[in-house]
Amino acid sequence: MESARMGFASGPRSASENPIRRANLFRLKAQGTDFVPVVSGFLSSKVELRLPKVRAKWKILECGSSFLLKEIENQKEKKRLAVFVSGGGSNFRSIYEATVKRSVNGDVVLLVTDKPGCGGAQFARDNGIPVSIFPKTKSSLEGLSPSELVTTLREFGVDFILLAGYLKLVPGELVQAYPKSILNIHPALLPAFGGKGFYGLRVHAAVIASGARYSGATIHFVDEHYDEGRILAQRIVPVLADDTPESLAKRVLTEEHKLYPEAIEALCEGRITWRDDGVPLIRNRDNPDEFT
Repeated sequence: MESARMGFASGPRSASENPIRRANLFRLKAQGTDFVPVVSGFLSSKVELRLPKVRAKWKILECGSSFLLKEIENQKEKKRLAVFVSGGGSNFRSIYEATVKRSVNGDVVLLVTDKPGCGGAQFARDNGIPVSIFPKTKSSLEGLSPSELVTTLREFGVDFILLAGYLKLVPGELVQAYPKSILNIHPALLPAFGGKGFYGLRVHAAVIASGARYSGATIHFVDEHYDEGRILAQRIVPVLADDTPESLAKRVLTEEHKLYPEAIEALCEGRITWRDDGVPLIRNRDNPDEFT
C-alpha cells in the first residue's frame, strides 16, 4: 500500500486543547476495507489527504487517540456482469479477480454455460455465483430458451454480457435485448482466423499453417454472426518459427488475461465512444481526448 501524505492545520490553540502531534507521513496498512495509520495522534479540524494513485475516496473516523481512514463507497454504481463460458473459464477467472480487486467497477452476478460440468461453472459455484444453463438441449432439460435467458438476465439486473470461451452462437433475441452491451474475446487478430469452427487450438494451428508472423487477441462487440461484430481492442504477439498450437495458445492467452479486464474496465466506466462510422473507441481515463 502506498503512503499517504497528510498536512495538519497550525493556527492558535488554547491551553485546554489537546496538543497536536505533527507528522507529514503516515504509513497505512490494510484492515479489510479500512486502513489504519501505524502512527497515531490527535487530528486538527483540517486534514488534507492526498493519494494520487488511489481512485477511492476516503473519510476520517476518530478513534480515541488514533483514527481510521475508511473508504467511501464509489458514487458510481457497480455494473452487473454476466459471463458466458463453455470450458475451464480462465478468462472468466481473470474477470472475476479484476472485480474482486476492484480494478473493474462491476460484479459478476451470473454465469451462463452450455456445459454445466465445465471448470468455469464449478469455479462460479465455488464462489457463490449463480449458474444458468443455455441453451436447452435433450441432455440438459433445465436449460433456458432464448426468451427465458433474456428474462433471467433482466431479473439479475445484468448491464453487460461477457463471452469468455463460450462456443455457442448467441441468439439474435439476446443481441437485440443488449445492443452494444455484449463483448467477446477471440484468440486471433480478427477479421482473420475467425468464424464458425475457429476456436481453441484450431485457431492457432490455422495461424501457424498460414505462415502469419503475428497473432494475438481481439475484443469485439457481438452481433448475430460468429466473430463479425465491431472490434474494440487488440493485442499482438509474435508467431515464432518453432511454435506449436499449444505454445502459441499459451502466449496469446497471457495477453487475453490482460486485455479483457482492461476493456471491461473501460466498458463499466463508460469510456467507450462510437465513431460516426460505427467503430468503437476507448477513451483514455486521464485524457478523454485521447484514445487507447
